[in-house]
Amino acid sequence: MSPSAVLVKPTVLFLGDNVVHNHDIYDRLSAQFDIIQPPPADLVRPAFLRHLEKKTWGDFQAIMRPSWHTGGEMGQWDRELIELLPDRVKVYASAGAGYDWVDVSCLAEHGEPIAEDCYSLRNSAPKSPEIGPKRAVGDMALYHIISVFRNMTWSFLSARSGDPKAFSHAHHHLPITAHNPRNRSLGIMGLGNIGYIIAQKAYAAFGMRILYHDIVRKTPEREREVNARFFETVEEMLPQTDCLLLATPSTFNGRPLVTERILALLPRGARFVNIARGSLVDEDALVQALKTGQLSAAGLDVHAREPHVDQRLAGMSNVTLTCHTGGGVVETRMEFERLAMENVEQVLTGREALTPVNGHMIKRRTCKQDEETTPLANGHMSNGPPPPPAAAEVEVQRETT
Repeated sequence: MSPSAVLVKPTVLFLGDNVVHNHDIYDRLSAQFDIIQPPPADLVRPAFLRHLEKKTWGDFQAIMRPSWHTGGEMGQWDRELIELLPDRVKVYASAGAGYDWVDVSCLAEHGEPIAEDCYSLRNSAPKSPEIGPKRAVGDMALYHIISVFRNMTWSFLSARSGDPKAFSHAHHHLPITAHNPRNRSLGIMGLGNIGYIIAQKAYAAFGMRILYHDIVRKTPEREREVNARFFETVEEMLPQTDCLLLATPSTFNGRPLVTERILALLPRGARFVNIARGSLVDEDALVQALKTGQLSAAGLDVHAREPHVDQRLAGMSNVTLTCHTGGGVVETRMEFERLAMENVEQVLTGREALTPVNGHMIKRRTCKQDEETTPLANGHMSNGPPPPPAAAEVEVQRETT
């Protein structure tokens, strides 16, 4: 073993603002890795691409973005950007629950042939379902479910107006079209981790009947926990749905899932809630369905052209709007930050990523093992890079925010 092999530390490219909550983890990373944190001006797309071309930051092996609100100034992580990354990049760990801004399949193709596969990681909730963004998004979904059944935006706006006539009108007329959500059917498109938590909450709080469509069916045990009914196609589920809830992830350059055709299959007067991604909904079709009465109400935490909200929807008293704050609590930010750093640490020290998104897309390749030693987190040395995880062991994260 040469002395130089022991002293070389992997380099991590740190995107965005300083760590706020988990200083102990950051200190641990700083002891193991060389961390480069470019100023915000270098993250704007033209400057960022130029620095990658010139290899300003050297042969970094990981990219870390612990805060969702900063570090994304370069915009879409498309092929143009990804192909400029060093070949030895193993992991991109970013805060957030969705990953529609990154071409994860392109990122999976990137890297050297010796266990240098490039993961795109999105930090979802930790293993405990009681902590982190999953529960926060689930709570926001309940808020919107209550609102669309009970006409809460109409009531809220009338009270806030300060107009006694508006107050009295809502007081007397709102109950005519309001309903309790109890025993109503909730049709969920996408019963992943967040979708399932919403099902648990709606079932426990309101006794709602849970219907769902997903590309992966839950186990019988998980279905029994919320008395869920699975549908092979969304077309079969929609006619039996009182409230359609969208909880499926959007993909890079993805197309809308909720279209005029989909909305027309719902019973007349149904409700709609979206806590997934605004790009998954054809907002023209949504406006038309609300105007014609095909939908009686909608609740949207996400919007097609954020931060711009469709003004037609904003002007409707039967539409509840929030500012993509489903996961917007301090606890979520703490968990995102922690997971971004721990995912980097896991991968650079030869262990499994905690929340891989595209591990299933990476082609496992074999090659003569490099004999140079690689430093590990515990201070010991290992001959050669660790083998890639077996495909069967990769957990595919299917989250939304």
